[in-house]
Amino acid sequence: MDQIPRNRVALALLGSLVVLALSGTPLSSQQLPTPSAAAPTAPGRLSDEEFWRLSTEFSEPDGAFNSDNLVCNERLYQTVVPGLASLRGKGAYLGVAPEQNFTYVVALAPKIAFVVDIRRGNLHLHLMYKALFGLSRDRAEFLSKLFSRPRPDGVGTASSAAVLFDAFVVATPTDALYDANLKAVLDYLAVTHHLPLDTEDRLGIAYVYRYFRDFGPQLRYQNGRGGGAAFPNLPTFAAMHQLTDAAGVQHNYMATETNFQAIKTFQDKNLLVPVVGDFAGPKALRAIGRYLTEQRTPVAAFYISNVEQYLFQNKAADRFYENVATLPTDDSSVFIRNRPANPAAQLLDHIKPMLEDARAGKFLTYADVMARVVR
Repeated sequence: MDQIPRNRVALALLGSLVVLALSGTPLSSQQLPTPSAAAPTAPGRLSDEEFWRLSTEFSEPDGAFNSDNLVCNERLYQTVVPGLASLRGKGAYLGVAPEQNFTYVVALAPKIAFVVDIRRGNLHLHLMYKALFGLSRDRAEFLSKLFSRPRPDGVGTASSAAVLFDAFVVATPTDALYDANLKAVLDYLAVTHHLPLDTEDRLGIAYVYRYFRDFGPQLRYQNGRGGGAAFPNLPTFAAMHQLTDAAGVQHNYMATETNFQAIKTFQDKNLLVPVVGDFAGPKALRAIGRYLTEQRTPVAAFYISNVEQYLFQNKAADRFYENVATLPTDDSSVFIRNRPANPAAQLLDHIKPMLEDARAGKFLTYADVMARVVR
């Protein structure tokens, strides 16, 4: 969210969670769910029908946010990637917002991922990306389709991110490529994957795709509805995809062909499920929690950006923590947070002790949360 403009045992456990979800029991009296000791059973692939069912049934009505938020603007988002190494392959990933989720999925290699955002526009963005990954053989073809620009000569699977983006910055978009690619995107989703897109979804996908055509690699957070002119120095899409961690290592999903193929394969298996939901809402996170508990799959990492900041402003943070308490977690489960300023930082925080502090009433403000984060 970046800058501010705004199984018998398993079934028994699942049943108790359903009761909990329906009861609205306050966080202070909840027993936190834990996954079964049995090995995780999350599927290695979702059918098209199951992908759409999870996305649809877990979603809440479209909500409002200050901006389209089409591009990550958290410059330090890769700094926590080395700290995620011990969690690789261990459970589920949850996240919010746009493409930084792909880098975290590549780093974590989770069993399944859910991206939950209050805006249905974010679901449209992720459906667009899903199609483009499916339609593209390599990074250069992906960028060509993403930006509606011809594939430049001299780029290939061995090209660095810098070489790729430099080549596409000077390429010119065409309406013919945009029209053909948009049709291919919609056909990939509706015909190849049999997703019953309605008119709103088709228009929403076209809306976000048009921004990538118009601005290409120079697309910034402030391009789009509500982006605002208050943040003139935010990085471009191209710049965000060439950043590194503190040691100068690039972990981005576009950094290497290996990284790109990892997220492409994950998407091809229908394992990244976009969900419309308010973190403090009554349905989305709790539905995901019930599903993951049934699958005996704990949350490995939950990227929440600085959403808590807005939740505290709206006096909804307690409801968020109550929702998180219904997710299956273990002692290694972490939040990934972004602190936008003073100073800016990307932070890891273990979920269980965080919830214990929430149950104890230690968080009256967002500043209270930031003061106890484990770095």
